[in-house]
Amino acid sequence: MAVENQELRKAGLKVTLPRVKILQILENSQQRHLSAEDVYKALLDAGEDVGLATVYRVLTQFESAGLVVRHNFDGGHSVFELERGEHHDHMVCVETGKVIEFHDEQIEALQEKIADEHGYEITGHDLVLYVKPKV
Repeated sequence: MAVENQELRKAGLKVTLPRVKILQILENSQQRHLSAEDVYKALLDAGEDVGLATVYRVLTQFESAGLVVRHNFDGGHSVFELERGEHHDHMVCVETGKVIEFHDEQIEALQEKIADEHGYEITGHDLVLYVKPKV
């Protein structure tokens, strides 16, 4: 719990039990992209008494503080992942909703080239590929 306390303080947030518990869930989950409902269910499964409104509020605070990144993939709800300082892109399976992370230097270089050809430099981007299993 000491690591979570340090991360919260470093982000300028007071250390509260709900914040610590939610941060622990994000850090320890097998799944890197969790919705607020996923976090809430994990809290319930762990016997924690934290309301869904609190989960939404804390995740929004984490986003503002730079601890998490919110993604709004097609299909509706937001998912959150810990900000780890490493750029990656996403593939989202349209059948299962599974999110796959990937990084490809050729894609990154091509994006830079295209921006440069149009007289721009990239300051940030999100690439999401919507995929389905091959049959």
